[in-house]
Amino acid sequence: MEASPASHQIIAELLAEHTGQHLNESRRWRVASALSGVFRQHGISNIDQLVCLLGTPSQRGSDQDIATQVVEALLNNETYFFRDKPTFDQLPDQILPAIAARNANRKRIAIWCAGCSTGQEVHSLAMLFEDQKERWKGWDIDILGTDVSHKVIRTARNGLYSQFEVQRGLGVVQMLRHFDETPDGWQIRDHVRHITRFQQHNILSQPPARERFDLVLCRNVLLYFDQPTREEAFRRIASAMAPDGFLMLGAGETVVGQTRELVPSPGRASIYERQKTAASRLARDPALASR
Repeated sequence: MEASPASHQIIAELLAEHTGQHLNESRRWRVASALSGVFRQHGISNIDQLVCLLGTPSQRGSDQDIATQVVEALLNNETYFFRDKPTFDQLPDQILPAIAARNANRKRIAIWCAGCSTGQEVHSLAMLFEDQKERWKGWDIDILGTDVSHKVIRTARNGLYSQFEVQRGLGVVQMLRHFDETPDGWQIRDHVRHITRFQQHNILSQPPARERFDLVLCRNVLLYFDQPTREEAFRRIASAMAPDGFLMLGAGETVVGQTRELVPSPGRASIYERQKTAASRLARDPALASR
């Protein structure tokens, strides 16, 4: 049964209100299938019935209310370890050494993974540091993962993944080095988890920490925002970055034409900087502009 346009609009407004995501026509075809679990849980069969339940006062006011279930069911939580490896490889080869050089005195690096989903990106970063632990001995490394979904944050904190999940992006050596196989799945080891933390957070809210971040990863999150919301998200991200910090977006994303706060980092794919920082660097080395 095809849902009424009014019901689709109510669902779209609910998603936008809670996450900022825009449920355009190209995404509406998957709404019913994404909500199938919510339908089963509440003994209904379509979106129109769901909208009726959303208007029931007794269903509001808890973390497990129907509105929360609907929003979390509609979120795209696709992620895997070391996603977009050529882009990710820039971190140990270029970005982290650049951050280390300027933070040499205080020996601290703060990283924020916004829209971290079930935690694979955060744990991938932690593995990079663990694989170079002699290089980072004596450094204070803090990797914060945030997501609007309570459900995926719980999964990320648990650090327990299925065989399928660990095989996406990880080699056998990495699996054996950083995970323990258990009857319930593959558990990430404490030597990786100790520099990570997770919290529920909406990217459109105030930044999740008072400290400025040396590196922010926000990959394949802003794709689902309309232009005004995307501009606001970039403003929030830029305000959370250290003056000379870096931002990594997904391979299909860019700041160009989206914000005046950030510009591409010369010679680096999917890496961006605060505008003033990039301009200062180009002034010191004009050859960067041709890279």
